Amino acid sequence: MTIDLQLDSRVLIQGVDNPLALAAISRMQTYGTNIIGIVSAGRGGQRLGDLPMFDLVEEVQSRLGPIETSLIFVPAYEVLDAALEAIAAGIPQLVIITRGIPPLDMIRLLRQASMTNTLILGSGSAGIIIPDRLLLGIYQPQLFSPGKVAIVSRNQSLTAEIASELNIANLGQSIVIHIGSDSLVGSSCRLWLEWLQSDHLTEAIVLVGDICWDSEAVTAAYLLAEQGKPVVAYLAGIHASTPHPLTDAAIVLSHTLSKPIYHADTIQQRIKTYKRAKIAVAKKISQIPHLLKKSGQQE
Repeated sequence: MTIDLQLDSRVLIQGVDNPLALAAISRMQTYGTNIIGIVSAGRGGQRLGDLPMFDLVEEVQSRLGPIETSLIFVPAYEVLDAALEAIAAGIPQLVIITRGIPPLDMIRLLRQASMTNTLILGSGSAGIIIPDRLLLGIYQPQLFSPGKVAIVSRNQSLTAEIASELNIANLGQSIVIHIGSDSLVGSSCRLWLEWLQSDHLTEAIVLVGDICWDSEAVTAAYLLAEQGKPVVAYLAGIHASTPHPLTDAAIVLSHTLSKPIYHADTIQQRIKTYKRAKIAVAKKISQIPHLLKKSGQQE
């Protein structure tokens, strides 16, 4: 699976029938993102500002040429069809902004993506930002500044807060990647870490996850084997006295399909796994800049 983040990538938007999509399009265009068109069924032939609208993805490609990335904003129950349509058209990278995709739909989509070598970010992803260079998603660009620290996050609400702490400490961001907040997501933390190992703009990495995120062990094992760039981890909910309740039916189902229901004693096990891999674990967000500087990699 290949990650290709060219600054002039041709970007498609699928779905604009919500304020989030409209606001994101405006921000991305202001940031210089090369959005070439919009797919919205029933609105083909219309325009949204200077962007042409189409009924089908294949119409966009036949009229405007190849597309590198599609951002999907359609309602959750339409995501599978939209994503499969984009994959069938040969689009190599999908960013699924929509949250709450039915778990069985996501499983089917991930199987198809694996067979076609399609990169999927999300579902429930805020996207990617390379400060002052590239915006693919719903971030508020003014919250980020250029630098040498990459953030790979599973918790959207904490990402901007951590970036703010880095900014105050004069540690800007090389890239910010939100791999998705839903239980089932496409591209893994490990995939992005592998890519970041060869990213010349990145000198250190901050991992942000929830206590019910079970990929930490894989992440730590990879870093231990590679002995790569320094990493600081922050686990949201690390101080919780009890596990997060799984009250949403989709979350319960997806956890059942993909892994055992979370148990509280795994928190300390994951922290120990990080420490064995020589990864510093911040107890507070405010500790992250200090731990990065302590690594000796940041000036």
